[in-house]
Amino acid sequence: MFMIMFVLDDPEKLPVLLEAWEKAGVGGVTILESTGMHRVKRRLFPMRYLPVVYDVEENHLTLISIIEEEALIEACLRATEEVIGSLDAPNTGIFAAWPLSFVKGIPKRRAEA
Repeated sequence: MFMIMFVLDDPEKLPVLLEAWEKAGVGGVTILESTGMHRVKRRLFPMRYLPVVYDVEENHLTLISIIEEEALIEACLRATEEVIGSLDAPNTGIFAAWPLSFVKGIPKRRAEA
């Protein structure tokens, strides 16, 4: 089993991205609201002479999914870049995946659950 994590910079792209992941074979996704260190630091140090309004939070969405097959990592990355564009570009997102040594609580086949 493997964990996929994607930090999505533009939350408006979420519906299309979820559809692309589902078509790629991802059976379920947990979505968390998140923010990055640089955005927090920028909020903590307002400019002295400029009126700054901090009512609007700039948040990311972090998507996490546990998948069974390693091949699905590449398929999910391809689907992500088809929606978002190259992740090498700034302000797109961060994609990571890693093997899991222990997982409990996930049905063997989500389709049967």
